[in-house]
Amino acid sequence: MDAGGSPRRAAWLEANAAFRAYVLAELEARGPLRSRDLEDRSAVPWRSSGWTDGRNVGQMLEFLWAGGEIAVSARDAGERVWDLARRVLPVDAPAVPAAEAERELARRRLRSLGIARPAGPGGSGVAVEVEGVTGQWVADPDLLERPFVGRTAILSPFDRLVHDRVRTLALFGYDYRLEIYVPAAKRRWGYYVLPVLRGDRLVARADSRADRRAGVLRVAAMHLEAGCGEDDAEAARLELRELADWLGLAEVVVERTVVSSD
Repeated sequence: MDAGGSPRRAAWLEANAAFRAYVLAELEARGPLRSRDLEDRSAVPWRSSGWTDGRNVGQMLEFLWAGGEIAVSARDAGERVWDLARRVLPVDAPAVPAAEAERELARRRLRSLGIARPAGPGGSGVAVEVEGVTGQWVADPDLLERPFVGRTAILSPFDRLVHDRVRTLALFGYDYRLEIYVPAAKRRWGYYVLPVLRGDRLVARADSRADRRAGVLRVAAMHLEAGCGEDDAEAARLELRELADWLGLAEVVVERTVVSSD
């Protein structure tokens, strides 16, 4: 099985055939299970750029999920609980032809993004032009006429709005990267930087960490985008306060604010 279509993944699964069989057998006999309920019996560890090194059980589960053999049956405090796909999915439903399934997947992907390049997850989108942005785009037709009401939000680095860094740069002029694996001396923005959205603009980024011992959300630096003003900075600070409240932290400390000159 080539989960996800990657030869490297297929080779890893082949080298870990016994590990794969063990995971499926455990789910069959004891499932549903969390990743921590399973032993790491990998013969060959998975090597990546750093995100998934040392997470062989999690990686095996991801590949089995991508291949349609297992599925998420529930969540336990945000942690995924896995089971065999045939016990989770509606296997008695009529089979969907592959071409139709591909179209539906493309439609759902585009709906999650709103707008994309035609060569990407465009699917059945309609061609649109983005003012001030070159190139071709397609959009979800159901979203084109919908009224827009903006708000301020602090985004996860993996939020769909910023997940595709090239798309984010093209649409928002926002050059974003996560610098966890960049040596400290070479970081431009910080260790774990959270984008700040205000309305239809990405206005800032906050290098934040929770200091639970002191009960403080520490922001080593809040970088404001060029052209942003004090109202944007204040909106970002209010959202940081909301984040601190959600984390159960009593205080927010912004150590410095930097205004981009780009």
